[in-house]
Amino acid sequence: MDLSMGMDIAAYSIMQSQNEVMSGVGIEVLKNAMDVQKMQGAELTRLMEQSVNPAVGGNVDIRI
Repeated sequence: MDLSMGMDIAAYSIMQSQNEVMSGVGIEVLKNAMDVQKMQGAELTRLMEQSVNPAVGGNVDIRI
């Protein structure tokens, strides 16, 4: 921004500070969303591993 267009240093400083706060909040929200996704993925993996029984289907009994 061009400071010569009437915007004083204090106003620019306040605006810059607000932008930094908003960016920081956005980053924290994204981090939280990523953490939730990781936990959900881990839980889904755990549930899938529990649902698979490796012993089932390993042997086939055939009588003629």
